[in-house]
Amino acid sequence: MTIQAERPAHRERPSSGKPVASDRMRAEARLGQRLVAPAIVLMLLVTAFPMLRALYLSLFNYSLTAPDDREFIGLGNYGVALSDPLFWKTTGVTVLYMVVTVGFELVIGFAFAMVMHRVIFARGIIRTSILIPYGIITVVSGFAWQFAFSFQNGFVNNWLPGISENFNWFGETTPAVIAIMVSEIWKTTPFMSLLLLAGLAQVSEDMIEAAKVDGATWTQRLVKVILPNMRAAIMVAVLFRALDAYRIFDNIFVMTAGAVNTESISFLTYRQTIEQFQIGIGSALSVLLFLSVILIAFLIVKIFRVDLADARQEK
Repeated sequence: MTIQAERPAHRERPSSGKPVASDRMRAEARLGQRLVAPAIVLMLLVTAFPMLRALYLSLFNYSLTAPDDREFIGLGNYGVALSDPLFWKTTGVTVLYMVVTVGFELVIGFAFAMVMHRVIFARGIIRTSILIPYGIITVVSGFAWQFAFSFQNGFVNNWLPGISENFNWFGETTPAVIAIMVSEIWKTTPFMSLLLLAGLAQVSEDMIEAAKVDGATWTQRLVKVILPNMRAAIMVAVLFRALDAYRIFDNIFVMTAGAVNTESISFLTYRQTIEQFQIGIGSALSVLLFLSVILIAFLIVKIFRVDLADARQEK
């Protein structure tokens, strides 16, 4: 009589074709949830009440000049905001700030990241020098660039060829917007380069050397090897900076105070709430700003289509 060993049950793959999460991935997911749980709870405690309060006040016709005349109007404030051409004008200006600054920061920041990654001599000094602008308070850098673009005692007009010494950068919309963008790019490009430097560190040197052996040029190595392997880092850098740039306020407040059509959505919200005491419409604008930020984050994640498990080489 022969005893046949019992064969282990055969596990069929799911018909959906989706990859099965390994034990390591599940353990890392549980660990990540436990690590971020305290921060999430603290953030909810700090931000939940202001957010819910803003949502509540946005449903009322409420002004601090007449606090006893508060009237419930439902979504009326949202209708006023969305039907006002000023809202859409400031939205267009805000999107322009975001697209242009993030685009320039991505290119310049990547160049800085390549320098910091490849440099051998005085690496610490070079990295520190590149990151100095990010350590300066935004208000201070805004005042510095306002002085630099001043036609009375600034140096930009003297340094740029073809620009009159008496040219007023803050007298018209286009040059004022350019000045604000320059100050924003100068201030936050180091942050972008820092995120991209972390992505460059994850690119395998063996893959780059193999591409060299195959005769790939520097441009081909950049397009075919480096950038595809940095996709997750690029998405994070663009996501963080886009959300921050869309909420731009400090440089506008310092350099133009919203004059000559340079105000953003954040500045419009500030002006309605703080300067004109319109709490209802200001709260509605803040809610619309929050929803816009969520939409931008969703679109960026969808555009890049980064699979984080694949980026960690877990498949």
